[in-house]
Amino acid sequence: MLQRSQRVLETIPVGSLGLIPLKSSQQLGQQVNDYLVKWRHSSELEHKSNIAFTGYERDSYLIEAQTPRFGSGEAKGTLADSVRGNDLYLLVDVCNYSLTYNLYGHTNHMSPDDHFQDLKRVIAAIGGKARRITVIMPYLYESRQHKRTARESLDCALALQELVEMGVENILTFEAHDPRVQNAIPLHGFETITSAYQMVKGLLGSVSDLQLDSEHMLVISPDEGGMSRAVYLANVLGLDMGMFYKRRDYTKLVKGRNPIIAHEFLGSDIEGKDMIIVDDMISSGDSILEVANELKARKANRIFVFSTFGLFTNGLDVFDKAYEDGVISKVLTTNLIYQTPELLERPYYVNCDMSKYIALLIDTLNHDVSISELLDPYERIQALVKKYQESHSIL
Repeated sequence: MLQRSQRVLETIPVGSLGLIPLKSSQQLGQQVNDYLVKWRHSSELEHKSNIAFTGYERDSYLIEAQTPRFGSGEAKGTLADSVRGNDLYLLVDVCNYSLTYNLYGHTNHMSPDDHFQDLKRVIAAIGGKARRITVIMPYLYESRQHKRTARESLDCALALQELVEMGVENILTFEAHDPRVQNAIPLHGFETITSAYQMVKGLLGSVSDLQLDSEHMLVISPDEGGMSRAVYLANVLGLDMGMFYKRRDYTKLVKGRNPIIAHEFLGSDIEGKDMIIVDDMISSGDSILEVANELKARKANRIFVFSTFGLFTNGLDVFDKAYEDGVISKVLTTNLIYQTPELLERPYYVNCDMSKYIALLIDTLNHDVSISELLDPYERIQALVKKYQESHSIL
């Protein structure tokens, strides 16, 4: 269980805390705010009356930001309150396609580009008056375009440079597609955070008969790019791991990518074992389900899918069918990005709430305390597994 560190309370905050969730992250921002309010009202801090702690204990840390649009589709950023001297945390979900705006009488769904522009508008509205600006962007904008292989743009690196040039000091993201993109801003804070603890907690809380040992369970990486995630989870849980690599047809280009011919498996015997497939995102879901079918063909038992970001760009029908056919047992993703009401109702879906973790990171950073201990969930996962093995349930 994540606990608010007592040593946080011994240091003076960087500035009065301000939380600015853009419209794309309103619900998550409210949940984070609720934790911060609860913690700071109940803290036994002897220095609360000190001038250095002005604005420390409030009924809300939310600062309203608006990005209204003109009929032409152009927009501006506005703030409802003063932010002078504040330590600001901006929260944005660039994947929230449920939001719309009018463009010449037509209804447009917001794209990642629209959300990123709105983020920059709000930073521009702050106008350099804040003490410090931290952007929490769970799904890193353009993270899939993180490297150059031909004559093409480097969108993610360019976006990071834009943010720091506008005055952003720290950028927090989750499971960056390739963390090496931070090389674009080597002199600024960049943290890519894992959701492994919340995923494991979600699985143990929804399945009561797991045998967490290498004889009964295996961690699977669906491709070579996700190896580090799978290796980490396998080591933490004491399991073996296997991986698939994608054999592609490099003579063709379909939707900007070389089509996959086959998934080849590297690993030990999987017959009768439960599988955890680990990936950073589910886009269309085709790759994950192809891997799951390959595992089932090799007589795997239950298959659980861990993915920080559930985009489900082609809808849920293929996952519904896979569940009905017994190919997958559970799909676990986080609330870091927009979730459709239909997804939340699915019997196989487990929602992993990240709001408490984000609140803890914000609270710690506001006190200018190292977050290193929070970034590595090894001990917390070990405690969770031990509790599960003792009782077979998460209380």
